Amino acid sequence: MPLSQRWTLTRYLIEERRRFPQASGDLNGLILDASIACKALARIVSFGALGEGAAAAGLRTQDGDPPQALHLLGHEIFVRMNDWNGHLAGMASGEALGLVQIPPGHARGKYLLVFNAIDGTANLDVNVSVGSIFSILRAPADAITNGRDACEADFLQAGATQVAAGYALYGPTTMFVLTVGNGVAGFTLNPNLGEFVLTHPNIQVPDDTQEFAINSSNSRFWEPPVKRYVDECMAGRTGPRGKDFNMRWIASTVAEAHRILMRGGVFLDPRDTQETNRSGRLRLLHEAGPIGFVMEQAGGRASTGRQPVLGVTPSTMQQTVGCIFGSKNEVERIERYHREPDAREHPTPLFGERSLFRA
Repeated sequence: MPLSQRWTLTRYLIEERRRFPQASGDLNGLILDASIACKALARIVSFGALGEGAAAAGLRTQDGDPPQALHLLGHEIFVRMNDWNGHLAGMASGEALGLVQIPPGHARGKYLLVFNAIDGTANLDVNVSVGSIFSILRAPADAITNGRDACEADFLQAGATQVAAGYALYGPTTMFVLTVGNGVAGFTLNPNLGEFVLTHPNIQVPDDTQEFAINSSNSRFWEPPVKRYVDECMAGRTGPRGKDFNMRWIASTVAEAHRILMRGGVFLDPRDTQETNRSGRLRLLHEAGPIGFVMEQAGGRASTGRQPVLGVTPSTMQQTVGCIFGSKNEVERIERYHREPDAREHPTPLFGERSLFRA
C-alpha cells in the first residue's frame, strides 16, 4: 500500500480528536510522547547483550551511576519524555517505590500517567519478546486547580475510568497498540521513517478460541474453577468441551496479550493458594488494568474470575489481582465456573477423583 494511504499514529490521533471539537490536544501530545519513549526502548532492546543502545542513551540512575538493568533505563526514559511536557500532574512507575512528581518549574496538566516500562524482563536473556504498558487517567480537579503534587489516592481509580491505555511490543517488529476508548488500533514502527504506521485498524478478539495460556507448574495451587476449566480443555475432543485445545505460555504479559489480540485465546494468571497474602500476581494499576481496558475495547473480556477487572478499585498502588483475559465466551465460562460448584466435587471422598471407583 502506498505510504500516502497509511495513517501514522499522529494522523490517527488527529482524526480521533475530531470527535471532540472541544479537546485541547493534550491527550494526543501525551500519547505521542509515550510512543517516543517506546521508540527509544525499542532501539535499546534491539542491541540486546551488546548493550550499545543503553550506552548511547547516556542514562544514569539518581545516584549518578550507570543503570544495571534495562527496566531502570526504561523508567528513566519514560520519566524524561513526560515530566516536562505540561500534560501531566504526576506519574506512577512500575519500577519506582513511590510516585514520580513533576519537577518544580515545569508546567502541569490534567492527566496522570501509569507505566510499566519493561514488562517481561526475565525473558531478555533468552531473547523472547518484552514490552511496555501504559495507562492514562484524569487527575482530580483539585490537583489541576491547585497545581499540587500528585498523591497515591489520585491514582486509585477503577480501570473503567481510564482515558487511554496501550502497550508496545518489542519483537521481530515493534508494535504500538492503543485504545482511546473507541476500539483498538495497532501501529508498526517503520524504521526507515521512524514513525508508527497504522497496520491493524479496529482489532477484534474472536469470541471463541481453542487456545489457552497458563503456567501449569502452579496447578497444585489452583482453585477448583480454574482446575475444572483447564482439565476440560486438556480432555480435548473426547471431553466435555468436544474440541481440542492448544496450550501456550510465554511468561510475558504483553506478548500473551498481543497474541490473543491477533488471533484469539484466553490467558489465565489466576488467584491461587500459593501466596495467601495477595490475590494474584499482576499489578492492577500497571498491568491488569491497562491490558484489561485494551481487551474490552477489542471485544474481549478481562476478569478476576469473580468480577470484571475494570470494576476493581485499587486500595494501594501495588495491589495485585488474579487476571483472566481474552476471548469473551471463554472468559465468561471461567466466570461461571467461579459462581457454581464444581460438578466433580463430591460430598463423599469415596466417589471423588482417584478414589476406589474413579480413576
